[in-house]
Amino acid sequence: MQKLSPSLVAVKKITSTVPRANFADRDLEKVAQLILELGGLINPIILRRNGMDAYEIVDGDFEYYAAAKAREIDPKKGETIGAFILEPENEQLLLEQVQALRRCAITEDLVESPETGFFDENTSSQPADSIKNPVSLVESSSLEQRLTNIEAQFASQINELKAEYAREQKVLAQSIQEIENRILAQVSLLVEAGLANRINELKPELLPEKQVVVKPIPEVESLTSQPISVLEALNTLDKIQLSATLKDAGLKPAVIQIILKERDVQPFVSFATAVKRIDGLTDKTMIKIIDKWHKYS
Repeated sequence: MQKLSPSLVAVKKITSTVPRANFADRDLEKVAQLILELGGLINPIILRRNGMDAYEIVDGDFEYYAAAKAREIDPKKGETIGAFILEPENEQLLLEQVQALRRCAITEDLVESPETGFFDENTSSQPADSIKNPVSLVESSSLEQRLTNIEAQFASQINELKAEYAREQKVLAQSIQEIENRILAQVSLLVEAGLANRINELKPELLPEKQVVVKPIPEVESLTSQPISVLEALNTLDKIQLSATLKDAGLKPAVIQIILKERDVQPFVSFATAVKRIDGLTDKTMIKIIDKWHKYS
C-alpha cells in the first residue's frame, strides 16, 4: 500500500449531502478567514470519487463549507482544499479510522478532567444517562447523519419534480400556442366566408332604381365600362379612381392612404387580410365598400 498523503482538490468540484444550513454562518466565516490567513486548511477532509473529475464528502463537511466560504471571499487563495481521497486499496482502513476517531472524540468529552477530577464543562449539560452510556451518543450522531441524508434525498427528489413540472409546463404552453394559431386561421376563414355570404345577400337587394339616385362621380363612372371585383380593384385600380370610390364609401383620407400604401407592399389576397392589415378598416366598413362598389358596377 502506498503511503497516505493528502491531495489538493478544487473546491468547486466537491459536493456535500449535508446542508450548509446545519452550520452557523459565524463559525464558517471565522474558519474561512483563518484558512485565508494560513494559506490552507490544516485538517484535510476525506473524499470519495463520484465521477471523472468530481468528488463527494465522506468526512469533513464543516471544513468543506468553510473552504467554500474562503473561496467566496478570495477565489485565488481559496481555490483548493487538502483532502484524502478514498481509493480501493485504502478505503476500508480510512473509514475505520474515521469511525474510531469519532467515537474517541465523543468519549473524550465524557471523561473526567485529569487536572480537576470533574467532568468537562462541555458535558455539564448532557443528561446523566448519556454520560453513563457513551454509545448512545454515537447512535444519536449516526441517527442525525441518517436524517440528514434523508433530507438531502428529499431535496433531490423535489428538484427533480420541479424540473419535470417545468418541462410539462413548457410542452403545455407550446400546445396552447398551436391551438391559438389554428383558431386564428379558422377565424380568418370564417370572416372571409361571412363577407362572401353578405355579398350574396346584398346582390338581390340592389334595385335598378337605386342606381339612378346615386350621385354620379366622373372617376366612378369610368369604372362601369370595365367592371372588376372589389378585391381586384383594391390591388390594381388607379389610385385616383380608387381613392374617389373609397371616399364615397365613407372612408377617411388617412385610412385610404394606408390602403394605397399597403397594396404597394403586398397585394391583398382576401377581404379578411385587408381588414386585418388596415388600421381603421372594419368588417362593417368593408361590407359598405362592397355595397357601394356593386352600385357602380
